[in-house]
Amino acid sequence: MSLGISKLVKSVLVGVCSTAMVAGLSACGTTDETDESASPKGNASIVDSVKKDDKIAAMLPDSIKKDGKFTVGVSPDYAPAEFLDKDGKTPIGYDMDVAKALSAVFGLKFDPTAADFDSIMPGIGSKYDVGISGFTMNQSRKDAAEFVSFLNIGASFVVQKGNPKKLTVDNLCGHTVAVQTSTVHETTVKDLNSQCVAAGKKAIEIQPMKEQTVVATNVATGKADAFCADSTVSGYAVKQNGNQLELMGKAFNMTPEAVVVQKGDMQTAGAVRAALQKLMDDGTYAKILKSWGNEAGAVKQAKINDYTDIK
Repeated sequence: MSLGISKLVKSVLVGVCSTAMVAGLSACGTTDETDESASPKGNASIVDSVKKDDKIAAMLPDSIKKDGKFTVGVSPDYAPAEFLDKDGKTPIGYDMDVAKALSAVFGLKFDPTAADFDSIMPGIGSKYDVGISGFTMNQSRKDAAEFVSFLNIGASFVVQKGNPKKLTVDNLCGHTVAVQTSTVHETTVKDLNSQCVAAGKKAIEIQPMKEQTVVATNVATGKADAFCADSTVSGYAVKQNGNQLELMGKAFNMTPEAVVVQKGDMQTAGAVRAALQKLMDDGTYAKILKSWGNEAGAVKQAKINDYTDIK
């Protein structure tokens, strides 16, 4: 039985999985060592030019506005979406630029708060105002939160340079695949493994790791044969570390990435949607994505809980 992309696309949706720095590899996102930041040149001026929109700011609940901060839950190890700058403490990336621009539209101070990925969604509404950390939409999360989509991303597998084992999605049975735990990419690989077993083939050895840095390192050092990540992160990792990693095939299963809002809080969701749409309409959003090389994922409209094309 052929374990084709078509079956994978039907059964699983893209989740959050990524690569930041990999031990023994060059640091993702870094430029010349004399630079003060790993952010693309000109990024600060793009985001800093965003001004408060009083009408949109008024849409936010007072519970969020009262402390003057827009607190965003983030797991900063997902380059280029969110990762730590050279100072080791400042979250940067295209998600963070969007989050900072949102804060500016609301007239609030941007307050990124680092956390483990799997703890962010449960903390929205108590610890965080929203979550912006590569969250993709899928049916399993539908009842857990409100989602305001603003980007499309796909999934990709990454292997060692030269693909020494000649891997494809159709022949992963019997090989070792690393994933970050509690992500939908873990489900992706588990689904492929089920297909292997059902076909009477060797099982995939799944390596679930808490940190994506370890996931990527395991592939680079040969402890795993491949890893699965979102397409933007996989592409960025290969670009930064092309002497040791390469993409395995093309990206597949494009899925919306979204700002996560507490379940039932449609007031905040509406304000976030309006702010995102403003950034899309005035060109700020496009400039942010282009600066990170992610313009291919751009969308024209921010939408709330749009599961139209999500199985």
